[in-house]
Amino acid sequence: MDQRTLRNIFGQFASGVTVITCSNGDGDPHGATVTAFTAVSIEPRLCQVTMTRKSKACSYLSDTPFAVNILAADQLDTAMHFAGKPQRTEPSWNHDGLAPALVGNAATLICAPWASYDGGDHVIFIGEIVDAHVDATSEPLLFYRSTFHDLGVASGTTAWNGCLDDPNSGWFDAATSFTPLRQPLVEVAS
Repeated sequence: MDQRTLRNIFGQFASGVTVITCSNGDGDPHGATVTAFTAVSIEPRLCQVTMTRKSKACSYLSDTPFAVNILAADQLDTAMHFAGKPQRTEPSWNHDGLAPALVGNAATLICAPWASYDGGDHVIFIGEIVDAHVDATSEPLLFYRSTFHDLGVASGTTAWNGCLDDPNSGWFDAATSFTPLRQPLVEVAS
């Protein structure tokens, strides 16, 4: 299987868009647009980002605090800027935390380095989340089939779209009463 085919197969998985930011060797903020991000653990609070070995950001992340900037739907320019296509308007930075972070995200995770692993042509970085911020009113920016998308219309009116395991309308709720299908047999004394 050639690389283009495999890349297209990976593109079938819709993902959120993040910009991973950290300080470079001179202490200046640096970032890279990354879709290879995932939650790892609730306790301890860990997340994972995967960076191509060829990127500058990969060389800066070794044992360095970093921020996972989960982009909002209106941050397409930011995604493009850190994907190597600088935009006219420079992104705004927040330097108050352990690592430089972007302003205007749907959510931001500030991470201390936890571990890194060989990932072939990538390096897998695990970060311990030491601070987090969320804008509950923002919709996320998505990436699917090499194109950016917004979330769009919800696909159902219930949390699990009518599934019987739906926590809001599942099989049984607290008010459910049960009626036996048949009456119990009555023992007759002999």
